Amino acid sequence: MSGEGLSRRALLGGSVYATMGAGAIEFVARAAEGAEDRGASEASASARIVLRVNGADRALTVEPRMTLAEALRGPLGLTGTKIGCNRGACSACTVWLDGMPVCSCMTLAVDVGSRTVTTIEGLAQGQELHPVQVAFIEHDAMQCGFCTPGMAMSCAALLEHSPDPTPDEVEKAIGGHICRCGSYPHVVAATLAAAKARKT
Repeated sequence: MSGEGLSRRALLGGSVYATMGAGAIEFVARAAEGAEDRGASEASASARIVLRVNGADRALTVEPRMTLAEALRGPLGLTGTKIGCNRGACSACTVWLDGMPVCSCMTLAVDVGSRTVTTIEGLAQGQELHPVQVAFIEHDAMQCGFCTPGMAMSCAALLEHSPDPTPDEVEKAIGGHICRCGSYPHVVAATLAAAKARKT
């Protein structure tokens, strides 16, 4: 065969590549169809729920996969709750469920049910800050502030269950919180001060 002609090897190689290309196109098309089907299925599976947040019933529509943290920050507009790691490791997203601190990024909104949700916005009584919030300000228990809402929620929960905590108890309460600014000593001091202020 002349140099300008098509060799058997080139012909076979071209056929293989063409077949592979067609297969790849079909694979991508099927994957796209699957994604559309999944999207439609998830949309149809959306649930209408009512969350009792900070003393008020809030109705919203959520996908089954939406976390409580996402529901609070998104449809409900309560952005005081922060999402840090989104895997329950930093505790920045801590809120209360029936008075107990939980990582809201690890709690599905549809699983909250009738439990009462309290966020950092609900810790204060109107314009009157919670003693922990006041003490955090007075003792400079925050730097960048990203971990602060979750930290305050855990410290306030501690005072609800242990009105006169020891420094070790405060440290244990905030043990799961990551503060890159290193404000832990100030947080402990602020919490102990808040405990004293609640007695007066």
